[in-house]
Amino acid sequence: MAKQRVLCLVGDFVEDYEIMVPFQMLTMVGHEPIAVCPGKQAGDSVRTAIHDFEGDQTYSEKPGHNFTLNGTFDEISPESFDALLIPGGRAPEYLRLNERVLEIVRHFAEADKPIAAICHGPQILTAAGVLNGKTCQAYPAVQPEVTAGGAEYVQPSEGFDNAHVSGNLVTAAAWPAHPAWIREFLRVMGTPVSVE
Repeated sequence: MAKQRVLCLVGDFVEDYEIMVPFQMLTMVGHEPIAVCPGKQAGDSVRTAIHDFEGDQTYSEKPGHNFTLNGTFDEISPESFDALLIPGGRAPEYLRLNERVLEIVRHFAEADKPIAAICHGPQILTAAGVLNGKTCQAYPAVQPEVTAGGAEYVQPSEGFDNAHVSGNLVTAAAWPAHPAWIREFLRVMGTPVSVE
């Protein structure tokens, strides 16, 4: 299996599990995830938030870990990456306002490289204009943006534990989907995945 470089777009208050777990899983299988944030350099950190489902009308939010970046946003070249990962949390709502972020996302979409987005991550895909004609899962509160962006919204399972694949795009509604979401992302990347 060839080692692949995966660009991870993050910002302050990215969802803790949605960057920590995929970053570790991609590293575990031999790939090289590089996490970057606009305005920050390798060695800087972003603050994370833990979103949980505790029976309220929406998720709760608690402070998470500090996550250390291993790449510098201003120095990355999207052409040198094989795949893109966009975690959720609150970061996507403001990252989508950064034109360079949108240009990077468009590169991956136009080159038909694998893209994984979860939870509020599809907000960035919508802002980049790359969802038209796709089917996409996201956190339910993001459904209006997904459909406004020209995609068909795919309802997640009741436990948010499933993922959806549309061509090179792998999406899920929230971190309970990690096993399915990462498995499908690896498959789209061409990484062998064994499921008993």
